Amino acid sequence: MTVAILGSGHNALVAACYLARAGHEVEVLERDTVLGGAVSTVERFPGHKVDRGSSAHIMIRHTGIIEELELERFGLRYIDCDPWGFAPAPPGTHLPPIVFHRDVDRTCASIADACGTRDADAYRRFVQVWGPRTARVMRSFAGPPAPGRLIRSFWGMDADGGPSALSREMMQSGDALLDSYFDDERLKAALAWWGAQSGPPMSEPGSAPMVGFAALMHTLPPGRAVGGSGALTTALLARLASDGGTVSAGDAVVSVAAAGKGWQVRTASGRNLYADTVISGTHILTTLNLLEAGGFDAARLADWRRRIRVGPGIGMVVRAATSALPQYPGAPATESANGLQLLVTDRRQLRQAHGAALAGELPPRPVVLAMSFSALDPSIAPAGEHQLSLWAQWHPYALADGSSWSGHAEREGDRIIAEVDTHAPGFADTILHRHVQTPADLEREMGLLGGNVMHVEMSIDQMFMWRPLPELSGQRVPGAPGLYLTGASTHPGGGVSGASGRTAAHLVTHDLRRRRLPLLRRG
Repeated sequence: MTVAILGSGHNALVAACYLARAGHEVEVLERDTVLGGAVSTVERFPGHKVDRGSSAHIMIRHTGIIEELELERFGLRYIDCDPWGFAPAPPGTHLPPIVFHRDVDRTCASIADACGTRDADAYRRFVQVWGPRTARVMRSFAGPPAPGRLIRSFWGMDADGGPSALSREMMQSGDALLDSYFDDERLKAALAWWGAQSGPPMSEPGSAPMVGFAALMHTLPPGRAVGGSGALTTALLARLASDGGTVSAGDAVVSVAAAGKGWQVRTASGRNLYADTVISGTHILTTLNLLEAGGFDAARLADWRRRIRVGPGIGMVVRAATSALPQYPGAPATESANGLQLLVTDRRQLRQAHGAALAGELPPRPVVLAMSFSALDPSIAPAGEHQLSLWAQWHPYALADGSSWSGHAEREGDRIIAEVDTHAPGFADTILHRHVQTPADLEREMGLLGGNVMHVEMSIDQMFMWRPLPELSGQRVPGAPGLYLTGASTHPGGGVSGASGRTAAHLVTHDLRRRRLPLLRRG
């Protein structure tokens, strides 16, 4: 069977690897000359390997995909981020920082020092309750979001008060969860900022499990791929090539049309490729555009487009080469530099930033997540230099005054750097080079429409059996047999997990087996 895979994002490559390993003829088609989509690394500054999108890999390390595809054999190696989280003291105070170690006891000791013993005890209970719950969430991510499978994933989970109480706790907002456990606002703000990395604010119903993912980090913390985020893509490409799969880069797909029992895929260069099966790993709206160009039902496509909510954008990034790591008062670099630096001390800052984004305005004060992975992996920066990714959330894609992002990029980059400098005085003076990625840049460079790194909003109504729509959540397109979906637009959503790619490959294999069974019976 011939399989054409549209896009080279990590989910698309995971699907390609599983199918090529099974003996199918697989070709990946990518418009960009850089492979990997948002899981890619390039030289932005002399001697610096700089990520284009993701930096810390969290979910894929919990899926088993790395082991199933033997990616270590193809050069992939992770370094644990430990400590995995760091929350500095509020500027101008002399309070201790909060340090989230992989070890729960050490984390609780840090929380006791910074927030008091009651919150330390509460955090221990939080890990005990939400660790198993989040493991069940990860189990639900491992396959299609069919109701029966979701029930099996969560069946038997304990909760005081029974199933009704459990449902309520899983569906509550992240803020409500935090308020039910903790007293200290700084601890709540750090965990709310952690949970908000998936996009929605922690005031939204159903966001509690996003906070709960912090508990799972004590089982296996975020990992930093040696050589940059793109090292995962490099290993997947090597695995694919070893099984005979091919990749064509720099030639965008312009249409996908039904052709007999298969599909005709046309590229910008005029190439026409016939495939028995197509798996689209592009943004769902991009996939719908390709189908429309191929003559698919325009009215149905228009209905789907109207009902898929991309959102106002999530954030922007400053990539910086520096002469030193940030120096947070009262904390050695061994505590602050290895993981995610959660630079927010009050949830009001998060709420104001999100409200501004909904109104199409820049945040009153940027909310920043700093990552300095050159401290873990010196290979990504020249000797004597460091490299930081400064993720700031939320920033709207479309500005209410109609102005272009090109006129705001550098000034907003200055504000993001100044925010880090507020927490780590002197940081701004260490910057040697910088590269600013606005929401418009994220769309232009990596096809992340609307600047949303999660493709479509990760609100509860667009998750599980509703992502991106109920009729598309099975990763098959109604009326288009042999066409499958993968990527962040599908279950389980954004982030580096690969689960959607593995599911797509399993669906293709399952459907092919079903088609062959009648032939075997007749034979």
